[in-house]
Amino acid sequence: MHADLVVDNVRALTMDPRRPRASAIAVWQGHIVALDDDASDMGADHRVDGGGAVLVPGFYDAHNHMAAFGRLLTEIDAGPMRSLAELYDAIGERARTLPEDSWIIGSGYDQARLGGHPSRVMLDAVAPGRRVLVNHRTTHMLIASSAVFDMLDAMRPDFPVAPGGLIERDDEGLPTGLVGEQAMAPFRALVRPFSTADLAAAIGRAGKVFLSEGITSVCEAGIGNSAIVGSSPIELAAYQRLRETGDLPVRVQAMVAMENLHDIGSHAEDGLELGLDLGVRTGLGDDWLSIGALKMFTDGALSSRTAAMSTPFLDHGGTGVMQFEPHEIAHIAAQAHRAGWQLAIHAIGDRAVDAALGAIERAVRESPLPDPRHRIEHASVVRPDQLTRFAALGVIPSIQGRFVWELGDGIIDGLGTDRIDWTYRHRSFRQAGLSTPGGSDRPVAAGAPLLGMQAMVHRVTASGREFSPGEAVSAYEALCAYTVHAAYACRQEHSKGRLRPGFLADLALLDDDPTTVAPDRIGTISVLATLVGGHVAFDLPGLFR
Repeated sequence: MHADLVVDNVRALTMDPRRPRASAIAVWQGHIVALDDDASDMGADHRVDGGGAVLVPGFYDAHNHMAAFGRLLTEIDAGPMRSLAELYDAIGERARTLPEDSWIIGSGYDQARLGGHPSRVMLDAVAPGRRVLVNHRTTHMLIASSAVFDMLDAMRPDFPVAPGGLIERDDEGLPTGLVGEQAMAPFRALVRPFSTADLAAAIGRAGKVFLSEGITSVCEAGIGNSAIVGSSPIELAAYQRLRETGDLPVRVQAMVAMENLHDIGSHAEDGLELGLDLGVRTGLGDDWLSIGALKMFTDGALSSRTAAMSTPFLDHGGTGVMQFEPHEIAHIAAQAHRAGWQLAIHAIGDRAVDAALGAIERAVRESPLPDPRHRIEHASVVRPDQLTRFAALGVIPSIQGRFVWELGDGIIDGLGTDRIDWTYRHRSFRQAGLSTPGGSDRPVAAGAPLLGMQAMVHRVTASGREFSPGEAVSAYEALCAYTVHAAYACRQEHSKGRLRPGFLADLALLDDDPTTVAPDRIGTISVLATLVGGHVAFDLPGLFR
């Protein structure tokens, strides 16, 4: 066989127990066809000396929000800001530079870093009369200016709030500007849906960043109509347009938000009440673009103190928010499971995890199906008794290791030391025999997989505090999270996640070995090149030119 590409002189970590390491790799028609001497001895149209660099399977982010991140790249990025004054200055500057009828959008603020939530009154002061929306880093809250409230007639105290939502008001009944969870839907509807062209541009911007980080596949965690996620009722069209033109930068599996299910009027023998038109469900698509799980919601987030907890937050007094009642979640889960959907249920607080596990238990009991491979997204606070239920059901905990670093300090303040050992687990899930896919939840947290791996191994917060160090895993396990386990969680383990003949030639070339460097240096490793289907998509030193 004559290969399209042979890369020699590499230190390949194949993630394949049958051949853990290799020194060369050959690619033909987008797939790996040979390793080691079989590759080196093969003729090739293009041959590259890897210079001893480390070759790994292209990274797979099993939970991200690609379109939202791409939009953030053109908005005010409040993530790095450390004071409310800094945010207000940025909003004021944007107001001075944009036409008066333009929206001013910011994203990624964290009240723990800023010293409090922004306020409607201050938004009005720095951008008088302007329509301003600032999204919380979790996307489970937002702050709006008076002009936005006026568009909805939401200043009045009797403005209806959706179940599972909140509009915070002061002692006089006036809104502070803070809107949370299901109450966000009418506010977000003022700027959505985004056009297919805008979404395609955002996906392209995000993809350039992903490729520079060695990411070749992502799972988009919620498309379509949704109060929390989603950008357009025809959101998949943006991805399909890019797929058709060859401009989709990375491979994408898209979760469909639960709100898009509806009564489909199928035959009584099918036993289905809810679904998508034509029976579309998990599994449709190809290696580049496919339909993944049904994205379901239970609660909010730890940082916003809207995660549903069994006992109160220490610094807040509340126990969070359930966006839907457990019986509603269980009904939708049972219907979707019966229709062949993989479930991906957002559950962060332990009370929400109870609801998610209960919904999955009911679904599989009522309709036993082979290998449903259901997921709980985040699974942030998991009690010991819940670990047993995870294992018994084979539920995949879809985790975000980077949360330890970026959110850990605020979470310790909210939960106290007693519950931290239950929080952002990793080793416990692995010891229970569960697959633990790595994800970022970007733009909630930094999305570079090497940064995520470092947090999985090092387990310290941004201030340097240890965070449940007993949940740390080895660097190899962290690498598995972003390769083997992510592919498994997305039902693509037969083509992604390993360097093995027959698998897709999705590759990342690194300047050091993440399994051997010091744990606190994993995130400093550089991605030298990224190949998708054997084609060079990113090439820092120009090795492939």
